[in-house]
Amino acid sequence: MEAIKETVVHVMQRLKTKKSGAGDKDPDDSLKKILTKKELQHIKVNYLKKGVLCLKVDSSAWLYNFNLKKESLITKLNKEFGSIKDIRFYIGETK
Repeated sequence: MEAIKETVVHVMQRLKTKKSGAGDKDPDDSLKKILTKKELQHIKVNYLKKGVLCLKVDSSAWLYNFNLKKESLITKLNKEFGSIKDIRFYIGETK
């Protein structure tokens, strides 16, 4: 039974890696290094696909704020994470 459990865990980790498209790196970790604690409370990674990072933001005010910082975020994320072509922000549940 233990071998099946280990296999399932391994498969799930590989699927998560393929989904992010960035090897062992995680955009959440990169955002934690780049954004302030206050900003992190209002944003959540939705998905990363083909170099497009989609982030959920909890209000229109924060949506506007992050859109102002979009180019700077792309530059910083590419240094930290790599392979980000665009960031798209959506209003949605962040918790």
